[in-house]
Amino acid sequence: CNSPCSSPFQLAALERQVFDFLGYQWAPILANFLHIIIVILGLFGTIQYRPRYIVVYAIWTAVWVTWNIFIICFYLEVGGLSKDSELLTFNISRHQSWWSENGPGCVRKEASMSGIKGLDSHSYVSVIGCALEYRYIEVMHSSFQILIALVGFVYACYVVSVFTEEEDSFDFIGGFDPFPLYHVNEKPTNLLFKQTYL
Repeated sequence: CNSPCSSPFQLAALERQVFDFLGYQWAPILANFLHIIIVILGLFGTIQYRPRYIVVYAIWTAVWVTWNIFIICFYLEVGGLSKDSELLTFNISRHQSWWSENGPGCVRKEASMSGIKGLDSHSYVSVIGCALEYRYIEVMHSSFQILIALVGFVYACYVVSVFTEEEDSFDFIGGFDPFPLYHVNEKPTNLLFKQTYL
């Protein structure tokens, strides 16, 4: 593992982004996009020995953990949150998690709603036989993201400490000495001009 954001971190973020896109979950899509950008920034910082970028990644992991705790609370309906609300879609659509209709063992049935005025073109979708309720799948996804973020945070702190130690122990040629060994006597510029005219 060369960085706090190696391939498992990228694959987990991309996998999460794909399923949020399939479910039209706009708030998680934006959060995942930011996460992917910061992961790439952390990778760049590690490869290019830029501790500041890695510190940004470490700070972002705290935000990412907080976001995933919110997602867990949202799907478990903690503190007045409701998994059926349109909060994650910014009230733009009534979509839910992709897993709500496509989870393991789920069978999707559509029934037309022609008897209700104004809804002739719509259909009622019922999902039965799910082996695992979709909210628990989302909770597992977020829990996995938290675990990866914590590992990334620890590794980022380690990499920053290694870079900082290397910078502190690096011996510049006479950089820290009050009287450097390679001291060049420079003549004042007015003496140089006098010599050229002589």
